[in-house]
Amino acid sequence: MQLEKGQPAPDFELKDADGKTWRLSDLRDHKVIVYFYPADDTPGCTVQACDFRDRQQDFAKAGYVTLGISPQDENSKRKFVDKYNLNFPLLADVGAEVAKRYGVTADLGSYNGIKLKVKRSTFIVGEDGNLLDVQYGVKAKGHVEGLLDAIKL
Repeated sequence: MQLEKGQPAPDFELKDADGKTWRLSDLRDHKVIVYFYPADDTPGCTVQACDFRDRQQDFAKAGYVTLGISPQDENSKRKFVDKYNLNFPLLADVGAEVAKRYGVTADLGSYNGIKLKVKRSTFIVGEDGNLLDVQYGVKAKGHVEGLLDAIKL
């Protein structure tokens, strides 16, 4: 099941690298970019996360909160955030339950012993909690630039 533009974004409650709990419903009245990625500190995911890091000022200036989500635990998130000085929250979806609700799960094989089970996908959530844009199966390289164009910066 894939989500479509205009539908309500499924709510979630996940912890970040610092153990802080994030709920999508707490971000009403904010525009939110929710991006799912397969795994922390893998080549494509690192490119994408660093691109988001480097453009955070542009997203924030346009009023967007960025949240990255993958199945690895909070400890893995902490290492990834610290290694690359990431400046936005990465959320631990251990068990990929949130990924399932967003329709982004798939068996993608493995990388260095890590089972990859989340398709790289991005959702733009409006201030009312509805999906403004849905992007399944995006490429890591160039995605952030395309996303900036999509939100009309």
